[in-house]
Amino acid sequence: MGLTAAGKTTVFNTLTRGNAETGGFGGLTVNVGVVKVPDERLTRLTELFHPRREVAADVTYVDLPAPPSSSDRPPGSTEIPADQLARLRTADALLHVVRAFENPAVPHPQGSVDPWRDLQRLDLEFIVADLTVAEKRLERLRVGGRHGTAAEREANDRELAVLERLVPALGVEQPIRDLELSEDESRVIRGFRFLTEKPVLVLLNVGEGDPATADQLVSSIRERYAHRMTDVDALSARIEMEIGELDPEEAAVFREELGVTEAGLDRVIRLSYRLLGLISFFTAGPDETRAWTIPEGSTAVDAAGAIHSDLARGFIRAEVIAYEELIALGSLVEARRAGRLRSEGKTYRVRDGDVIEILFNV
Repeated sequence: MGLTAAGKTTVFNTLTRGNAETGGFGGLTVNVGVVKVPDERLTRLTELFHPRREVAADVTYVDLPAPPSSSDRPPGSTEIPADQLARLRTADALLHVVRAFENPAVPHPQGSVDPWRDLQRLDLEFIVADLTVAEKRLERLRVGGRHGTAAEREANDRELAVLERLVPALGVEQPIRDLELSEDESRVIRGFRFLTEKPVLVLLNVGEGDPATADQLVSSIRERYAHRMTDVDALSARIEMEIGELDPEEAAVFREELGVTEAGLDRVIRLSYRLLGLISFFTAGPDETRAWTIPEGSTAVDAAGAIHSDLARGFIRAEVIAYEELIALGSLVEARRAGRLRSEGKTYRVRDGDVIEILFNV
């Protein structure tokens, strides 16, 4: 998401290597792109195993139109259309593109570039949207929550207690993710998919001449935007698009000249994984090498279920080795010989980079 002229569709094109229309009517279109997650570890495993195919993990980005710039709306209402709110609520996280570049050819709708002002404005849109939903549900519970079976009344009471905590916080513009809800409280309101409960990556879209000074701007915004489950970073979407059109060697030289050490796509995905608490594990063999994405803290049986539900149901054990150890030893045969291939049970906590084979009953 982003306000008009923030460059969010240019960022979308940067991430997806797409060519969605930018500016003008391009800002009125919903764009969807699926990105293969770049991971050098998967490439090295493919070189080691020479499989028939390599399957990377993927991330889906949805680029939504900017909210209308008009300020003449009824008090307490949101400018974000209902269909866009529905799309936002299905997301795992929000990537908020904020304009931080000057361009006389594309004047800022507010007349000046002010990343902090724009960040707060869209945040307020999300808060208003959540507050509207929470207040309506709270009113219904207070009026009719005492009806139904004993179990239904008990469930209503639990929901009422959580909403009575949420509404005052939203009323003073505090996002839900700052409330540190317990696991039970989060479960009670899960169906609402509140926007301000979601992790947020704020991406400052800096100008072509600004990458060297972007760190200072990021630090300034990050210090002021001290919310939980939030991160702030910067990139120049225009430069990243130009680099994306070069061959790898030319791109590397261009990045070095600019002092840009990591591709924008790689960095944004890495930050997104960290924000969502996700890790990658790998399966490898003669048929395929594949990267799988699971939440940090997942067990071996969770990893088995990510591959296929049958593997989780018939789970016997997992044979596990850290990626670095496997690469150093050169093969699974050498790993077994060195005693580095471990047998782990259902409760083993999978680590980022584990290479796993699941043994199971059919």
